[in-house]
Amino acid sequence: MKNTITILIITLLTTASASAQLQSSKERKLVRDGNKMYQTGKFGDAETQYRKGLEENKSSTTSAFNLGDALYKQGKYSEALSQFQNISSQKIEKKTLSDAYHNLGNALLQEKKYEESVNAYKQSLLNNPNDNDTRYNLAYAMSKLQQQKQQQQQNKDNKDKKDNKDQKDKQQQNKDQQNKDQKDKQQQQKDQQQKDEKQQQDKSQAQQQQKPKISKEDAERMLAALKNDEKDLQKRMQKRQAVRANIEKNW
Repeated sequence: MKNTITILIITLLTTASASAQLQSSKERKLVRDGNKMYQTGKFGDAETQYRKGLEENKSSTTSAFNLGDALYKQGKYSEALSQFQNISSQKIEKKTLSDAYHNLGNALLQEKKYEESVNAYKQSLLNNPNDNDTRYNLAYAMSKLQQQKQQQQQNKDNKDKKDNKDQKDKQQQNKDQQNKDQKDKQQQQKDQQQKDEKQQQDKSQAQQQQKPKISKEDAERMLAALKNDEKDLQKRMQKRQAVRANIEKNW
């Protein structure tokens, strides 16, 4: 970009000061003092003088225009573009209006408001088609606007890719979680089954342990006792039969 504001303001300060209808010699002096300070790089002091000039004559295009330039040179682009917007809305000669739009375009460009900057330069050329500096700045602003749009599109594409990746990652995480939950459930069922089987085994073992154990000697004694009981039973039965036989014989 060709930052032509310095050349523009020096030229304009001469022409505008000569053509503007200053309302008082005090304002004229304030503007001249501001111009001298501006040309020596004392932009803050120049701003002060131009503001004083506006206090003397609120409708002064010269003081307003030069104030905008002083603000621009201090990097106060937002304040500068506001100043030039006010000037461009007034009914002023085409040359001054073209310069106002040119400087407005410069301030907008510094604020990275490229689309608005392009429109400002176009307005400047409508009022002064032969201004090559404005033409150059317009081309530069259009290229920056194109870069901005490409960057915005790239950012959008990157965001879409990231969103898609995040969505896929989330889906995979959900799937992995479902698989994990399923495995955990199966493991819990297996553990419960093993626990139930162990409890059943423990119960069976406990029942078996509760049954009385008989030694071999006890078993033999019990068997012998049973045999003796059986012999006694047979003897008693035989005795009863003998008694019965005697009774029947007496009859």
